[in-house]
Amino acid sequence: MIKNEVREHLETVIIPFWKGLRDYSNGGYFGEVDYDLNTNQVADKASLLNSRILWFFANAYTLLGDQSLLNEAEHAYIFLKENCLDTINGGIFWSIRHNGVPSDTNKYTYNIAFAIYALASYYEASKDEEALLLAYDLYSVIEKKCADEFGYKEAFDEIFKEIENEKLSENNITAHKTMNTLLHIIEAYTELYRVSPQKALRDRLELLLSKLADDVFNPELRRLEVFFDEKMNPLIDLHSYGHDIEASWLIDRAVKVMENRSYFIRMTPITATLTNEIYKVAFDGSSLAYEAEKGEVNETRAWWVQAEAVVGFLNGFKREPKRTEYLEAAQNIWDFIKNYMIDNRPDSEWYMEVDKDGFPISGKNITDEWKCPYHNGRMCFEVIKSEIEI
Repeated sequence: MIKNEVREHLETVIIPFWKGLRDYSNGGYFGEVDYDLNTNQVADKASLLNSRILWFFANAYTLLGDQSLLNEAEHAYIFLKENCLDTINGGIFWSIRHNGVPSDTNKYTYNIAFAIYALASYYEASKDEEALLLAYDLYSVIEKKCADEFGYKEAFDEIFKEIENEKLSENNITAHKTMNTLLHIIEAYTELYRVSPQKALRDRLELLLSKLADDVFNPELRRLEVFFDEKMNPLIDLHSYGHDIEASWLIDRAVKVMENRSYFIRMTPITATLTNEIYKVAFDGSSLAYEAEKGEVNETRAWWVQAEAVVGFLNGFKREPKRTEYLEAAQNIWDFIKNYMIDNRPDSEWYMEVDKDGFPISGKNITDEWKCPYHNGRMCFEVIKSEIEI
C-alpha cells in the first residue's frame, strides 16, 4: 500500500532529516546542506525556507499528533516572528544571517505569501492567536503594498519601493508578474480562509481565481502562462509542467474550501484540462519532465515536480474516477521517487534533481533557500489523508 510506504517514509526519513537541521544556538534551521551532505552552519537562512519548515512541522503535528513536531513548529515560528518579520516597514525579509541578523532585506510578494501559509497552519496546530493576527497583518501588506489593478507586483526593497524581480524570474527574462506568485497567494489565502474565514478574504479569493481563469489560463494551449509584463501579457512560450499539475489540485482545493458552487462550475473544467494535458505531454509512464520552452522539453526530473504530480494525479482521479490512468500514474511516480529521487545515503532526504533515467545531478544541494520539506512533505500528508485506497 502506498499510504503505508509514504507514512513510513515521512516518519523515518523526512521528519528526522529536518529535525536534524534545527539550530539550537541562533534559532531557525540551518540554511544549506550541499550535495555531499555537508551542513553549512554559517549559511544565510532564507525566510522562505523557514516558513516552509514552519508549515511542514505544523501540519505534521496536526496529522500525527506528536508533541515533538509542535515543538519544532514553535521553534520555527519564533524565528519567523523575531528574525524574519520586518516590524518597521512590514513584510518578510528575504534572508537572515546565520546569527539572526537580516541579510537580504528585500521583500518578495511570493515570500510574504508563504509566511501567511505557514502562520495559518501554525495557528491551526497551536491555537496561538498571535500567529493568526500576524497572518492577517501580512495579508494586509500584500493587498496594500503589492497589489495593483492588473495583479501583484513581485519585488521590493526594504521600504517597498519596486525593484527588479530577480528571484522569481527564469529562462533569461525578467518578469514583472508571475503565475507562480499568483498561484501561491491563492494557496496562502485558501489556508488562511480555511482556519479563519472572513468575507473580505473570500471575496479576494474569488477575484484571484477569476484572474487566473481570465489572464493566466490559456485555453488554446491548455496550460497556464508563466511570466508576464506589468499588464499581465505573457512574455515567453513556456509550459511549466510542475506548476500546472500543482495548480490543478490547489485550485480544486481553494474551490472546495470556499464551498462556492459557481466557482466549482467555472474552475473545474480548467483543472481537468490541466491534469489531462500534463498526463498527455509530460508524463512518460514513470515520471514527469520539468518544462518545455518553445516546444523544447527539459527532461530533468525535479523533486518538487514529482511530489506535486503524485498529488495532482490522485486529485485528478478523485475528480474523474473513470480516469484510472491517473491513479496508475500516481502509483508509478511514487515508484520512481522511491527508486531514484529519495537519497538513501544516511542522514539525507531527497535529491533536488535527477536526470530522465534517475541518475542524480551532482552539485545540487540537498537543501537551500528553495529546497525544503514543503513539496515532498505535503505529498506525504495528502497521500496519508486521501480517501482513495492506494
